[in-house]
Amino acid sequence: MKTIPGSILTLLFISVVMFAAAQKSEDESGNNVAAQQEKPAMQTYSKFDFVPGDKVIFYDDFSLDATGDFPALWNTNGSAEVVTTNLFPGKWMKFNCRESIWISEQFKLPDNYTIEFDVIPTTGSDECAESMCGYTVRLLQSVDPRTFDGGAVPGQAGFAYTVEYYGTPRYRTYINSEEADGLSLSGSNDDERNKQQLNQLYHISICVQKSRLRLYQNETKLFDIPKAFPLPTIKIDRFRIESGAAMISNIRIAVGAPDMRNKLMAEGKLVTYGIYFDVNKDVVKPESYGTLKSIASVLNENPAIRVKIVGHTDSDGADAANLELSKRRGASVKAELVKNFGIDASHLESDGLGETKPVSPNDTPSNKAMNRRVEFIKL
Repeated sequence: MKTIPGSILTLLFISVVMFAAAQKSEDESGNNVAAQQEKPAMQTYSKFDFVPGDKVIFYDDFSLDATGDFPALWNTNGSAEVVTTNLFPGKWMKFNCRESIWISEQFKLPDNYTIEFDVIPTTGSDECAESMCGYTVRLLQSVDPRTFDGGAVPGQAGFAYTVEYYGTPRYRTYINSEEADGLSLSGSNDDERNKQQLNQLYHISICVQKSRLRLYQNETKLFDIPKAFPLPTIKIDRFRIESGAAMISNIRIAVGAPDMRNKLMAEGKLVTYGIYFDVNKDVVKPESYGTLKSIASVLNENPAIRVKIVGHTDSDGADAANLELSKRRGASVKAELVKNFGIDASHLESDGLGETKPVSPNDTPSNKAMNRRVEFIKL
């Protein structure tokens, strides 16, 4: 038997060590990425009191738009395109400009409404230099029926939420009328933990109740403005994004403050759109906390009540898969109410009906959003 020279053994040993180190580095890097992307637990949302409106009037996840196109339900004096990303699932509208992008439809919003969206901050380019990276989301009462109102304080009135990456989130609310005598408010949230970072996912929730406006980033209430719109004549009708670089999706506008107690106890059925799941998943997302907490309050106040929790889906995907998914979602909601809110499991049942009981045609993102729901039925 031939003897392997010492020099070769040394090279083999070095190679093994380097390979092991590379694997360890790769594993640690992967673990770091996983840690960064790890979703927060439900308990971290214990102070999250946001409950979305119960009637969806606009929803867009860009599922009907072709990748590379400008989305059909929007307008712009700049540019944007629908993209996919390896960072997070789904389709996103990616913008990178100094101009504006807005929902084409003008809304007739009542006193109470909610707005939600997911956003991923990205870097700028020649059109939007990295030195000014960030973005602004604006709610305004339009002057121009074509929906583009220019100027630093566009429209008849407005609210602007501005993010500068790694900077302090801030807001400005204003009214352009003699009656308001140039009313303008501004503020910021200086907590370091609330500064947005590049390529991270943030869920923004906005609740308007007459003149009061609350804005949440993930589970944190950033702003609570009691007199954001003090004049009853102010009616916000436009949602737009401007001056920055980011990807945005799952834009949801809903109206009405859900009367959960009356719906469940008097009418016998509560339909909620405030319990969220990722696409094709059955894990309840933590931003569902406010809705679950409100439902749990009703159940705790009426300890003898028995309820069936029924999941529903839209028509995307196979019928059998949707049926099974809806059953798992119903079971997940039951489990959350038992685990995190102390509801007696013997008083809860769960089921799922998949896509078999639509409340709207499955032809638009907004209608599909109406069909993705959880129902609580008094037994």
